[in-house]
Order: sequence, then structure tokens, then C-alpha cells
Amino acid sequence: MSLRIAPDTYHATTKSTLNTTHAEYGGHDAFRFGIRSIKNEVMPKHPLEHRLNNWEETQWELKLNLARQAYGMHAPIKLMMERNIVEKRQRVPVMPSSNLHLDILLGKDETIDYEDFLNDPSLSTESVDLHTFMEHKLKL
Repeated sequence: MSLRIAPDTYHATTKSTLNTTHAEYGGHDAFRFGIRSIKNEVMPKHPLEHRLNNWEETQWELKLNLARQAYGMHAPIKLMMERNIVEKRQRVPVMPSSNLHLDILLGKDETIDYEDFLNDPSLSTESVDLHTFMEHKLKL
């Protein structure tokens, strides 16, 4: 049980291909070890990116731990059940869903983020054709 406010620091991991090289020629042995991935060999990501990716998860865990300490074991179980129910509910696939109920549960309704003013559907360049979308979904 952790009362961590910010996500833990990022420990850079680098992947070495020395153990996958052929002893005689020094090249990567793709036949034995698969295709070499350049993505794993580039410089590690910035530590701030790791923190930002894990920020919401850490805040959710903190909320569950504080609820458990204040109200008992039933509070985090109730919150997790509510979140599972809310995440499964969806609108018509073509219509955009605001997920207001999930925002209220996570406490995002009290904050102003970039999604609030940069995600305006009226400024979207995509045109929605309900009939075509439903035909594709129903495989007609």
C-alpha cells in the first residue's frame, strides 16, 4: 500500500544485443533471436514522459488507498466496481462520448485540461455518416 502522490522515477533500461550476436562475425543472429529491433536500441525516453504516462494511474491508486484507510475495505471495492461499470457503457459508435460519468468519478470534472478546449467536435474535419458506419459495423 503506497501513498505516493507522483509516479516513481523512471529507471532507464537499455537492451544490449551483444548476447544475440554471432561469435565469429559479430552480427546479429536473426535466425536464432528474431529480427533486430532498432526501437529498443535507441536512447531511452525522457523521465518526465514516464511520469506523465503513469500520473493518472498513480492518482487513482492514491485515491483508493486513502478511501480504504478512511472508510474501510468496502470503499475502494465500490469505487472500482463503479469505474468498471462506467467504462463499459458506450453510446452509439458514431456519436462522440464525453464520458462525463467517468470524469466525475475520477475527479476530472473539477479541472480544466487541454481536452476541454482543444477537443471541440464542431471544429472536427471528419464528417459522420451514420448509415455507412452502421453498415460497416453490422457487416452488411
